[in-house]
Amino acid sequence: MSTSEASAPATVIPIEDVARQHDAAAGKAPVTAAPPPSAAATVPAASAPPAPAVAASTTAPRKTGIPFFFRRADRGSRCVALIDFLLRIAAFGPTLAAAIATGTSDETLSVFTQFFQFHARFDDFPAFLFFMVANAIAAGYLVLSLPFSAVVVLRPQATGLRLLLLVCDTIMVGLLTAAAAAAAAIVDLAHSGNQRANWVPICMQFHGFCQRTSGAVVASFLGVLVFMLLVILAACAIRKR
Repeated sequence: MSTSEASAPATVIPIEDVARQHDAAAGKAPVTAAPPPSAAATVPAASAPPAPAVAASTTAPRKTGIPFFFRRADRGSRCVALIDFLLRIAAFGPTLAAAIATGTSDETLSVFTQFFQFHARFDDFPAFLFFMVANAIAAGYLVLSLPFSAVVVLRPQATGLRLLLLVCDTIMVGLLTAAAAAAAAIVDLAHSGNQRANWVPICMQFHGFCQRTSGAVVASFLGVLVFMLLVILAACAIRKR
């Protein structure tokens, strides 16, 4: 070996090239170095926006239904409306009974013979005729007003219906009071008569006629009392609203 060959520089092969050539000979994919982490990845986790909260999988417990009549918010109004409904049913009986009793009050009194008779009938007195018609109107009105009163029980906030019933009840109070007062005056005259006018009492002879008309007047005044209670209840309910 000569001196010139000993002094020639040695060739340096990097380790990476050797490994790459070895992998290529073995049929493996070359291994590449991982890229350096980007600046966005180095941001601390604290600066990331918070993740949305996961909705609870369990549903809210179902509320038990409370009957509408026992709800505290409308309990007072519903009680007043229910009393109004029951009073209308209660007033229907006396007014209808008064109308029927007056319309069927008819009695004939025979004196000496059957050809000489005295006759007492409700339509012989205009006051009794007006009394019967007024009670029949009041009874019919009470039946027609029941659906409206039932709606007020279900919806206490329906002030318009309360006001309508109040106006109609007030009209019925005036009509029924006038009719009952006129009939009461005739009944008193039939029982007591009038000595100054030489009007003799007829109830000593016409017992059945006087009993029917007297009972009808009492029943009609009961209806007037119930109508007054209805007016007072409606006025108080509207005032609270």
